[in-house]
Amino acid sequence: MGIKAQVMQSTTDMTRDEWLEFRKKGIGGSDAASIAGFNKWKSPIVVYMEKVGEVPNAAPSNEEAAYWGNVMEETVAREFSQRSGLKVRKRNAILQHPEHNWMLANVDRLIVGRNEGLECKTASEFLKDEWNGEETPMAYLLQCQHYMAVTGADAWWIAVLIGGNKFVYKKIERDEELIKNLIALEKEFWEEHILKQNPPEIDGSDASTDFLKSMYPDADPESETELDPDSDKLLVALGQIKEELSDLSEQKKKYENKLKEKLGTYEKGFSNHFVVTWKSQERRTVDSKRLKAEKPELYEEYSKLSKSRPLKYKEAK
Repeated sequence: MGIKAQVMQSTTDMTRDEWLEFRKKGIGGSDAASIAGFNKWKSPIVVYMEKVGEVPNAAPSNEEAAYWGNVMEETVAREFSQRSGLKVRKRNAILQHPEHNWMLANVDRLIVGRNEGLECKTASEFLKDEWNGEETPMAYLLQCQHYMAVTGADAWWIAVLIGGNKFVYKKIERDEELIKNLIALEKEFWEEHILKQNPPEIDGSDASTDFLKSMYPDADPESETELDPDSDKLLVALGQIKEELSDLSEQKKKYENKLKEKLGTYEKGFSNHFVVTWKSQERRTVDSKRLKAEKPELYEEYSKLSKSRPLKYKEAK
């Protein structure tokens, strides 16, 4: 018996722009991990901004990897079928949860004759350890549980091509407790944030940092504003953290120096549990000040202008 899922919209002749618009009508599988804080490429605030239409659907910061993931999807699906003996088929539709109509799924493949599906992935060689043994990265585990919640599937397979030369596939069983918690989390996000147009709190992830950088790349010269009282609390907390980091940095240097003293002229040392190295190495750098002074034309030709907005603060007098 295969999956019987509620179809929200066929995607057979749908353009990518149309597909992206339909994604705004609910929460999809990849959104689930972002909302839960397990997607380093996209934070909850970015998902919110996309859903309410305040920004276009953001291209992932790992856009090249995402592109090749789409290109290789058919290859990964075909290899999965060959290795597992299971037949798969496309489901060209945006699927919808029968009760929670904001809960959507655009699945890669369904398993023919079974109440199961397949998610196809590609991964960098640097991430191979995340796939060791029975482990599945949390972001993908949540994505698959989301799909099972929407479709009523008993299990979901995930197949991944790692570094272009290692193939792994695993079966993820339906976890009712996890699905229950995931639905509650997504429901709160949809009803309390999206429907009420109440943005979630910004977090400290790289995704949020990149998002703010893209939203506000430049400051208006000489512009000023009054900050709310909560800003003082944030600044006091930042000051405390700055002191703690300074203390930790000094402590770190102290421990490193003690080890350097023990190594002396030795390049490598062994303890009961660690290997320590203190190797000599050379690094060639360009004297930019001298180059600018003596070869200004060459300096201008090869120099690169970068823009940033560093956040600085000090106590007002």
